[in-house]
Amino acid sequence: MHTPSTPGDFPANPIEKPGYRLEFHDEFADAALDERRWVPRYLPQWSSRAQAAPRYQIRDGALVLQIAHDQAPWCPEFDGPNRCSSIQTGVYAGPLGSAVGQHRFNPACVVREEQPPQRTYTPQYGYFELRARAVAHPSNLVALWMIGYEDAPERSAEIAIMEIKGWHVAPQRLPLGYGLHPWGDASITDAFFEDELPLDATQFHIYAAEWTPTHIDFYLDNQKIRTLR
Repeated sequence: MHTPSTPGDFPANPIEKPGYRLEFHDEFADAALDERRWVPRYLPQWSSRAQAAPRYQIRDGALVLQIAHDQAPWCPEFDGPNRCSSIQTGVYAGPLGSAVGQHRFNPACVVREEQPPQRTYTPQYGYFELRARAVAHPSNLVALWMIGYEDAPERSAEIAIMEIKGWHVAPQRLPLGYGLHPWGDASITDAFFEDELPLDATQFHIYAAEWTPTHIDFYLDNQKIRTLR
């Protein structure tokens, strides 16, 4: 993740994007997730830290998020049988039993386990990218979502940098999902796209977005595919 540089700044290393200073990155070189950087859970306030914990391995410099056969649903009360392995860089929720919490994806959601607020990396604006590959499985969804921290209702909109539905994955083609969802932010218009692209999603690709005060540019393998105001 990069933030805009100031005049006179120069890249400190070759992986920086021109015009930006690298603030946060992880090459997953260690045996376990660095919890100073990552919250190894998915929206734990709606279930629990134990239920929302991911199954994963780190091997060959890659984080491998897994859905295991014996894995229980992460939040059966509000999300049915769905199982999830995900990591975050921020968590916010209100008191037990309240409807206050980050990414209230179901109007029935209430806080089932209180969470201490965490912000390992919650920037506003910058350039963000992920190098990833997906699996061609009919029930899998692979995504990079930038969700609001939601300490205020309007700070809830989502930038979906990439969303790959396993049932769409085919050799050399994919309807790649990306765009914006407003959730509780009335200033944002919903704009989500699934563009048919010549893409083998089972191979590594770079998915990115440049978020500025006026627009968001979406990129695939360093090629801009759309601008949203």
